[in-house]
Amino acid sequence: MIRRLVPAALLVALMTAAGSAQTPQPFPRPGAPQQAPPRPSAPAPSPPAPAATAPASPQASADPNNPTAATLGVAVYPTAQFLGSYDAGRGQRYYLFGTTATYIDVIGYYRTQTDEDGDTVFRDPPTHMFTGGRLGRFREETMAFPPSVTVKDWTSGGSQGYLNPKLGAQPARFPTVIMIVPAPPAAPATGR
Repeated sequence: MIRRLVPAALLVALMTAAGSAQTPQPFPRPGAPQQAPPRPSAPAPSPPAPAATAPASPQASADPNNPTAATLGVAVYPTAQFLGSYDAGRGQRYYLFGTTATYIDVIGYYRTQTDEDGDTVFRDPPTHMFTGGRLGRFREETMAFPPSVTVKDWTSGGSQGYLNPKLGAQPARFPTVIMIVPAPPAAPATGR
């Protein structure tokens, strides 16, 4: 009987460990019901040249497939690395970036970039969202998600950070993740 219990206990332990090692998913919408996370897809093609006034990260300029400030409607945090993009529906995409900068520093940067104070949408884990203003106006009839920049602290609660999806890449984890949802191409990203 013990010979049967030991393999069963080992199987349960392995299944528990595998379930707890899942990669974190993009940010939820405030007030929206929980849904299955979107599946990763290929990044959207970027325009030929980035905006001249927007700072770009060294990683973003190294890969021509990385989204630019012109694509996103807002500058990418200077040390942020592009992690991937996801279909948000209605022609919109989520763009994820990881950075080793602190949550507070990234919020300060986007306060300046968006000319908005933004809102804390979750206290634990700390999540701050910027909408409107320079990012564009939400149009329910043509958009799945408001044009926005969301900053999340992945070190909250003792976490080591968001796992870098690029195997062997440095850093191994990002303390702060930025999600940018631009207005769809057909909708101009003009403010108020």
